Amino acid sequence: MQTVLLRNLILSLVALASVPVGAATPQVERHVVVYGEEGKFAGWPANHGMWMWGKEILVGFSIGIHKDLGEERHNIDREQPEHHVLARSLDGGLTWAMEYPAEKGMLINAGGMRHGTTDPRHTEPDPIPLTEPINFTHPDFCMTLRFQNVHGGHSRLFYSYDRGHNWKGPFQMPLFGQTGVMARSDYIVNGPRDCHVFLTGSKSNGKEGRVFCGRTTDGGLHWRFLSYVDPEPNGFAIMPSTVRLSPSELVMTTRRRAGLGEQRRRWIDTWASHDDGRSWELLGDAVDDVGEGNPPAMIQLRDGRLCLTYGVRKEPFEMQAKFSGDGGKTWSDPFVLKTGGGGRDIGYPRTLQRADGKVLTLYYFTPRDSPYRRIIATIWDPGSV
Repeated sequence: MQTVLLRNLILSLVALASVPVGAATPQVERHVVVYGEEGKFAGWPANHGMWMWGKEILVGFSIGIHKDLGEERHNIDREQPEHHVLARSLDGGLTWAMEYPAEKGMLINAGGMRHGTTDPRHTEPDPIPLTEPINFTHPDFCMTLRFQNVHGGHSRLFYSYDRGHNWKGPFQMPLFGQTGVMARSDYIVNGPRDCHVFLTGSKSNGKEGRVFCGRTTDGGLHWRFLSYVDPEPNGFAIMPSTVRLSPSELVMTTRRRAGLGEQRRRWIDTWASHDDGRSWELLGDAVDDVGEGNPPAMIQLRDGRLCLTYGVRKEPFEMQAKFSGDGGKTWSDPFVLKTGGGGRDIGYPRTLQRADGKVLTLYYFTPRDSPYRRIIATIWDPGSV
């Protein structure tokens, strides 16, 4: 009897071993044009944020006037305002409606005055100190962190309690002891008044380029510096994307640049904290080469894997994804989300997972049939372990 049981057990193990890992492979379901308009430049969702409440999804990005500045530059007219806009979907990303805060007066400052928002160099009001603590766990909460410029100075914070229909701000973020803070929306809510933020500060030479971690425990009235993620780089480390694996474990990916000419390198690296952001260790590189550089967007899937999405700014100009089943120590081969871009100006993604398990990745893209940058949403199945 024991021999028969042992034999059946061995046969079962052999059968299980014959099933390939990842048998349910990732598949792209569809691409949706969120925004694309003749004569306009649309870009950089990573600089703004994306939030989800069931099937309702809100994303921010920038719109400006198209100006041909050549293949090596963003084709946006810097003499004209860069409008910060929103797109909202009520069906999980299949259809989108545009919202223009500057036109609708969707922002309310601390004094109750309504105002619009656009490029801070033109019409956005100066940020003011936050005097009322934020409830980070409000069911309809969202928050965006934005930088004034990449040459130093304060960043600013906006938040909403009604899914982004109305925003409070801009509020001034502290400098955390830095000469400048270049914030994008990378934060982790820990409790009603408790939130980690992951930001980019100025290096000792005043240029953008070093990632650090900060925290508030009183709803944003006061913030404290926790740690630098890495030693000051020769090039830069910017635009972190961070997830929490446990009460004490955090994993972060950052956009990296170093070297010039033949020594030039652009990549995405991976860091881990085992003490809730007070110190960090380098795990390795998630992506060895992203062409001319692109920021990561990382989430944890419900099956436990980390999912990393990013743009590759070299031929054939692709949006890609990778997976890690060991907390960022190793990464899979890339899965292509969209290929065949018309140029290097692509990427800056935001990614989330819907309730049905499908993943939504939103980014800007240069098509081959038009010079005007578009915002694209790719809906895809991440497969299974």
